[in-house]
Amino acid sequence: MTSVATTAGADAVGRRGAALVVLCFVQFMLVLDDNVVSVALPSMRDDLGFGAAGLAWVVNAYFLAFGGLLLLFGRMADLLGRRRVFLTGVALFGAASLVCGLAQEPWQLVAGRFVQGAGSAMASPAALALIALLFPGSAERARAFGIWGGIAALGGTMGLVISGALTGLASWRWIFLINLPVALAAVVLLPRLVPESRAGRAARLDVPGAVLGTGALVALVYGLLRAGESSWGDATAAGPLVLAVVLAVAFVAVEARAAEPLVPLSFLSFRFRAVANGATLLFSAAMYAMAFLLMVHLQTVLGYRPLAAGLAYLPYGAGILAGMWLSSRAVARLGMRPSLVMSFLITAAGLLLLSGVAPDDGYASGVLPGMLVTSIGCGLSLPALTVAALTGTTEENAGLGSAVLSSVQQIGGAVGVAVLVALATRRRDGLTVEGSQYAATEGFSFALVVAAVLVALGAAVIAALPGRARPPEGTPDV
Repeated sequence: MTSVATTAGADAVGRRGAALVVLCFVQFMLVLDDNVVSVALPSMRDDLGFGAAGLAWVVNAYFLAFGGLLLLFGRMADLLGRRRVFLTGVALFGAASLVCGLAQEPWQLVAGRFVQGAGSAMASPAALALIALLFPGSAERARAFGIWGGIAALGGTMGLVISGALTGLASWRWIFLINLPVALAAVVLLPRLVPESRAGRAARLDVPGAVLGTGALVALVYGLLRAGESSWGDATAAGPLVLAVVLAVAFVAVEARAAEPLVPLSFLSFRFRAVANGATLLFSAAMYAMAFLLMVHLQTVLGYRPLAAGLAYLPYGAGILAGMWLSSRAVARLGMRPSLVMSFLITAAGLLLLSGVAPDDGYASGVLPGMLVTSIGCGLSLPALTVAALTGTTEENAGLGSAVLSSVQQIGGAVGVAVLVALATRRRDGLTVEGSQYAATEGFSFALVVAAVLVALGAAVIAALPGRARPPEGTPDV
């Protein structure tokens, strides 16, 4: 009997490990597609005949669908089944990737990117919820989230490397077509590794809350993206942002009275999670903007070709892996809150180093030091932030907690890119008399200093959390 139980236990552990590998590969693919098009945009423009305004929507359509639909699909995963929603999202993402890779007209590529974002919004929170349920113990959950966070961050970095390599050596179409084997493998393997899970009691989807919450997020993301393209006072940006505020107020009012709310207000008011999500918002704003600005700076000011610019990010991925390896050890030795404060301050220091990169600096002496410090801080931060943001989630609301975290990351990224890129552009335009390289460098430097301030503010928010948060038993203290 003992040997049979031991074998069964080993099989269960093996299946959980295999499931984690599959889920992490899918998340790598989803995050990679956040920015995989960045280096390939000029080639897409030339092949399909995009105008300047239309080309921006190759990026924006993905963010709009992903950021706007996360909350709705996260709750649907809890109610309809997390595995079912995950597999549906992966299949949808794979089909949309095929459409993007075969697109012959601009509208086909933009439509494919929107559907990709919708598939990501289904798969990402469901996958994170499945990991939270597969690894219920605090120590094993922290390790699993450490791997997850590191792989996700690596996907964001490798998107630039892979995009540069495939665009330079083959065709931009392959940045989408390489998603197909990953999606197919996940759809085939995951049902054999993970049982279905859903909320333990029957509940109805809060349709008014879903409409208002999703509408508020879509309007917010759309307004932010428009503001980044034009200006904050432009009607096409201000209108959606005002609408987002109105819908958000209506959402809170409806949720306060709903018998089965989409997002229970008690979930949002739990201080431990609220601080983690607030810090994640600031951190994501800074890091998404940094990735965008640094890629532009490498190519337009330092003169890197697309492939070289992508390869320049490889040490960033190595730094993230090193930080991820250190993260669980730092949390075990120092505690959650001190580890997060330290990792945020390391990231802020790295951003300040990057802000000093001058046009005549070499890669090893100028770009690399700041990139390594920033990446180590990022690797230290992300796993701990994920654990903190999902603290106290249960079988009833794991998908919701994952969706809230993912929404915060996407909205933070949209805010960061819109605001910091606009700040860099205005700083640059105000200094054009000094020469284009000087002006562009000043704009880049100013925006990264602001990004460092945002991360430092996140550290202050975490450090100011009074006392010890007491989450449900089995979750870590801050």
